[in-house]
Amino acid sequence: MLKSMHVMLAYATVVGFILRAFWSLSADQASRALARTKAARVLPHVIDTALLGIGAALAVMAQIPLLEGWLGAKLAGLAAYIGFGVLTLRGRSTALKSIGLVGALLSVGYVLAVAFTRQAVPW
Repeated sequence: MLKSMHVMLAYATVVGFILRAFWSLSADQASRALARTKAARVLPHVIDTALLGIGAALAVMAQIPLLEGWLGAKLAGLAAYIGFGVLTLRGRSTALKSIGLVGALLSVGYVLAVAFTRQAVPW
């Protein structure tokens, strides 16, 4: 059950990020305003905290060390995803935001590939 929740939250965080990135990149003021709503600012943190907590619980239950190759790779990919996500949502120019979006999507793709294969180099 925890694994299913973890997977569901992973998809929810990615979909939410893509939506917020679209709002952030939009030239439409109404779309940009949506990105600044309280729900858009708070809900991602709730989802991400639950995702990380459940992931940690799964690692503890499975007795997987944090520095295990594939789990460490997932955490490194997560750090890259966060960094690129910040660039996407807070970048000052459309070019920086676009670079951040591409980097974030590549990072999350890597994290998902590592999760499915349990290999630090999934290709």
